[in-house]
Amino acid sequence: MKRRLAAPNKWPASPRKGLMKIFTSTLLAILVAISAVAPAHAQIEEKKSLNLDGAKKAIAAAVDYAKKSNAPGGVIAIVDEGGNLMALERLDGSFAMGATISIGKARTAVLFKKPTRFFEELINKGRTAMTAVDGFTPLIGGIPIIIGGEVVGGIGVSGAASANQDEELALAGAAAFSASTQTDPPSKTGSANEVSGAPMMKATNDAIFIDASHVAAAFAKGRPLLETAGYKVHASRRIEPGQAEIHTLDTDVIYVVDGSATLVTGGKAVDAKEIAPNEIRGTKIEGGEAHQIAKGDVIVIPKGVPHQFTAVTGELHYFVCKPTDSAETHLTTR
Repeated sequence: MKRRLAAPNKWPASPRKGLMKIFTSTLLAILVAISAVAPAHAQIEEKKSLNLDGAKKAIAAAVDYAKKSNAPGGVIAIVDEGGNLMALERLDGSFAMGATISIGKARTAVLFKKPTRFFEELINKGRTAMTAVDGFTPLIGGIPIIIGGEVVGGIGVSGAASANQDEELALAGAAAFSASTQTDPPSKTGSANEVSGAPMMKATNDAIFIDASHVAAAFAKGRPLLETAGYKVHASRRIEPGQAEIHTLDTDVIYVVDGSATLVTGGKAVDAKEIAPNEIRGTKIEGGEAHQIAKGDVIVIPKGVPHQFTAVTGELHYFVCKPTDSAETHLTTR
């Protein structure tokens, strides 16, 4: 009697069915898990957020600006993107209510994604219904902190010398935080086509938009905002007298943003030397006319006219727009 042996490469029927059931169940479980996770992942958006170190850095920059500007006091508040308080600094001499107001300014700036100046000016023009909004502080001095086009937090200041100084401190704080994300921010831009990113951005119609925090950072150091072959725009800062200057190609159109100074124009530059192409400097001016300039003044200095700041009170902040003639035009018209 012969015994039949099962083929060595075949499984008995019942164990094979059991394995198939296990495999099928496992596969279905994986598919269900994937189908559940994929839509959820698609609904999650990654966002930048302000951390405590960044908030402290913004406060430090605002405090530093306050000291340099001789602010009589001030409370600086930093909130996150949801308007929640992260850090608060109260300078000596600040009034008690300043803390509440500065927090309100910061929250308003971040939740509406606009500087609070926008709302105060809007209400002053008659849009008083906005004052009924709950938790709304429409007072100048709140600035949203924007990184990479996203609002990551807000800074509010109250209790400085004026509403404008509140805003200056807030801008300095926001600018310091924005600058901290750049390894080496350029001191100038070669052409309009190179202006890109945040806080600067270039519109499709070639108009140039410069964010307020970037302007504040430029004034803090005194540096160019934009330089092209045809014109330049500088955010200038001066705390002491300077040399006599002559620009052979540039006309200076000066608008004083803050501070006051004595500006001498005309006459003759003494010990004049060319320090760069089309740029001449001297030790002083003889025979010029002295002018007292202050906030809001506009001065136009044509190319070739000597000029010199001989005295400065505090810090002088001024925009300089410089239309530039080409060297070829200069040579043919001399």
